[in-house]
Amino acid sequence: MSLGSSRARLTGLTRELMAHWQETKETWDDAKSAEFEARFLTPLTAAVDRASEALEHLDELVNKVRKDCE
Repeated sequence: MSLGSSRARLTGLTRELMAHWQETKETWDDAKSAEFEARFLTPLTAAVDRASEALEHLDELVNKVRKDCE
């Protein structure tokens, strides 16, 4: 699997998770759900954003290395 497709899969799955979370919040909307979101989901989305940027950068570097080696 290429870095670009890994990045797309990671961001797509995260979007899917957040869509499911929004559905869940329709029936679970109390202090514990807010705590869960703040403790787990907010940091997760921030980490995925950072990982996505890193994967994009790595993909660019790998492509440059491949081009330089040709």
